[in-house]
Amino acid sequence: MSDPMIGLTLLALLIGLLAAGVWVAVSLTIVGLVALVAFSNAPAGLVLATTWWGHSHSWALAALPLFILMGEILLRSRLADDMFSGLAPWLGRLPGRLLHVNVLGCAIFAAVSGSSAATAATIGRMSVPELRKRGYPENLVIGTLAGSATLGLLIPPSIILIVYGVATEQSIARLFIAGILPGLMLVLLFAGYVVLRAWMSPALIPDAGPRMGLREKLVASRRLIPVMLLIAGVIGSIYTGVASPTDAAALGVLLSVILAAATGSFSRALFIEALLSATRTSAMIALILLAAAFLSTAMGFVGLPRNLAAWIAAMELSPAALLVVLTMFFVVLGCFLDGISVVVLTTSIIMPMVTAVGIDPLWFGIYLVIVVEMSQITPPVGFNLFVIQGLTGIDILRIARAAFPFFLLLLLGVVLISIWPDIVTWLPRAMNS
Repeated sequence: MSDPMIGLTLLALLIGLLAAGVWVAVSLTIVGLVALVAFSNAPAGLVLATTWWGHSHSWALAALPLFILMGEILLRSRLADDMFSGLAPWLGRLPGRLLHVNVLGCAIFAAVSGSSAATAATIGRMSVPELRKRGYPENLVIGTLAGSATLGLLIPPSIILIVYGVATEQSIARLFIAGILPGLMLVLLFAGYVVLRAWMSPALIPDAGPRMGLREKLVASRRLIPVMLLIAGVIGSIYTGVASPTDAAALGVLLSVILAAATGSFSRALFIEALLSATRTSAMIALILLAAAFLSTAMGFVGLPRNLAAWIAAMELSPAALLVVLTMFFVVLGCFLDGISVVVLTTSIIMPMVTAVGIDPLWFGIYLVIVVEMSQITPPVGFNLFVIQGLTGIDILRIARAAFPFFLLLLLGVVLISIWPDIVTWLPRAMNS
């Protein structure tokens, strides 16, 4: 059987398994076993055992459950509520006023959670009731929350960047550094959109309320100090080289427990709840990563990635043409799979194509995360949409319509980093020099 037919057969099998509701990790393992048994002479059982054993004790991957646990602890503490009180006094006079709390609140929480869904749940629980009560238009409240929560995937520490780094053997610390400027760029794009809407339709935005003096603002902002200390402790330790991402994740868990306990809103029962939730999430992701590693190894025995890369190279596609095709492919795939599954499912096949046309794998990681961010607000399986639906009870299609302008802004972000790749690569290069 020719390589295209083998590839189509395995793809059809994978789609069929996923459509039947089989777990992603199990589906990947089955496809890998079929590939080895039907299209190679390799011992399938031995390859499965050695691959799973070899990939199950990655030190870099140890950061994953720790960052997830940190986010779960913060999700159950009062620190997120304190962020609203600390940010609101400074944003009340900007065009768009307290809608910027969603944007900046998500950016700040993203820097300590690493998860898009956790960011949407935490900031949404804090801001949606307040903004509704003050008369802000519901579509803008929901749209800014859905779009800005995607920053949890990009702004370090990012769980999905850890997954990409492990899957492609890229430096997780360099990926974290590479995500800073694109993350700030997206924050500015989102805030700029809010400002533009406020200028175009000023009647939509409620009055600012009584003006606060500088001293009152500073007093209110003291509640931001614990969160900023946590960000400085975790991110600063990585960027200064004092700690590896895994060490920084352990530090983040310790600091989040101390700060949550200091607020008086955290208890032993909540800690156990956070621990169990983090364990479930980490086990799910680890199983998917192991299955993806096995599928990648199986594809290597069959020879598909090598032959596919040669085929792409023979087509002489430009990097721009390949990125256009991949963007459409990832957005469609993201309509049916969560972001982590998209990354682990595709990297073994996509990376040979990417390197064949000369695209920097570091840059590609940030590009991939932004495209996956787009899928987080795309129905039918947009995780942020489901989280916000759970918070508000609003129809998911209405939430998707409210988030659509932010989908376009994320697409603009992809275009900008493609035109000026230094947005991604300059900071890691500067810190290495």
